[in-house]
Amino acid sequence: MAKQYQFSFLTSATLLVIIISVSETLCRPLGEEHLLKQHEEWMVIHGHVYKDAAEKAKRYEIFKENVKHINAFNNGKDVGYKLAVNKFADLTNAEFHASHAGYKRRPTRVLSSGNAKPFKYVNFTAIPPVLDWRTRKAVTSVKDQADCGCCWAFSAVAAVEGITMIKKEKLVPLSVQELVDCDNNENGCWGGHVDRAFEFIISKGGLTTEADYPYQADDGTCNTAVTENPVDSITGNQDVPANNEKALLQAVANQPVSMGIEGTGFGFQFYSSGVFSGSCGTNIDHSVTAVGYGKTSGGTKYWLLKNSWGTGWGERGYMRIQRDMNSKAGLCGLAMENSFPTA
Repeated sequence: MAKQYQFSFLTSATLLVIIISVSETLCRPLGEEHLLKQHEEWMVIHGHVYKDAAEKAKRYEIFKENVKHINAFNNGKDVGYKLAVNKFADLTNAEFHASHAGYKRRPTRVLSSGNAKPFKYVNFTAIPPVLDWRTRKAVTSVKDQADCGCCWAFSAVAAVEGITMIKKEKLVPLSVQELVDCDNNENGCWGGHVDRAFEFIISKGGLTTEADYPYQADDGTCNTAVTENPVDSITGNQDVPANNEKALLQAVANQPVSMGIEGTGFGFQFYSSGVFSGSCGTNIDHSVTAVGYGKTSGGTKYWLLKNSWGTGWGERGYMRIQRDMNSKAGLCGLAMENSFPTA
């Protein structure tokens, strides 16, 4: 009986060791296996094809780390916004910044005086508590700049489209590619200034339509035959007084406004929903368009921003970002460099 008991004990112990060993073996690759499958599915969804196995392996490692950070953030403390595994998931943040920014700060910009002109809306007090220029049909559909750093052009065009609708009651999608190709004072896909984009539009007497001069996501030769007949123009442009969210509110209450922002950090890269309140600095590197503002049911005030990274990013191409922070510059420097066209 003793021998039988010993054999039974050893068998149970051995089985326990085997079970633990198998479990550990299965658990380790299971996470990896799931991530590999997720990457394959992600490639199909976003149409990614890599040049070779080495590039695919490199991109997978980046994808894996991004997914881990996104999951850790979303499973952590609720801070009012979420991240998502979007089309940028196989890019490092440095790569994302290099390909999806493009705002250049203008060295001669008069930051404290609104371009030395009296601020147009300085005495405006009829500010509604909530405003969305989309509902007033002053905002065209969200576009995708792709790997071309011409956010400056998308931001300027959106602001011109908005004021044209407000003044003339017609919303016409205008050509971003014309700015990229024809504004020789800027660097096309390598960055530019919103203010000078406005000045180019004024000097040309307007822009042609997006339909006549469609976006190509690349620098091209200016098609002067198409640009001879612009459809919409502006009479001038003005800066919003810097470091002043009250002045920014006055401006946005009257029209969409081009906004400079530090907008290519990890939180921006993978922003999905909610009111963004993440950490960022004031190194302005991206340009968006402020198309409204509001307040959540919990009382958090926000700006509504139209971006140019496609509808798969953020809230179908838009971001809500916290406003009225305890900082003159605003969150991510959003109150530092803003401008709008006049018509």
